[in-house]
Amino acid sequence: MKNLYIDFDGVIVDTINMTYDMIHELKLDFNNKEEIESFYRNLDWKLLLKETPILNDSINCIKKLIDSNKFDISILTHVNSLHEIEEKVKFIRKYFKDITIIPVPKSISKTKMIHTEGSILIDDYTENLKEWEKEGGISIYFSPLLKSKGYKVINKLDQILDMELV
Repeated sequence: MKNLYIDFDGVIVDTINMTYDMIHELKLDFNNKEEIESFYRNLDWKLLLKETPILNDSINCIKKLIDSNKFDISILTHVNSLHEIEEKVKFIRKYFKDITIIPVPKSISKTKMIHTEGSILIDDYTENLKEWEKEGGISIYFSPLLKSKGYKVINKLDQILDMELV
């Protein structure tokens, strides 16, 4: 069974677009790192996750992946606050009683939290995928528009069931 790590934001739930819209509405400067970090640290994650759509049937797709018995599945997500961790765990637990959730502080690479070699990461952020491959992992880019950016690409999580993953 292969280890499969699935990113949360921008893969399972469309929090990226939702928060970017909020940042624009608040007229925050994307180039001001402190301002953006403060925004994410103070965000009401409970409300955000209540109002944000699930991406491309991701919950049912994860259920299909679990049922396939091909993968040991974990959710690997960058986080900015304890509140964010709590709300993401509550969200995932509504759908899955027994799936590992690994919160990673935003300042640490996902590759430093787990064993990457031979493991699969599905992520919408290419820098994470680049780091993953450097550490011997298999990267799959999640893109609703199927723009590959040089990686194998999917727009629904269960599409990996039909992929050659070496």
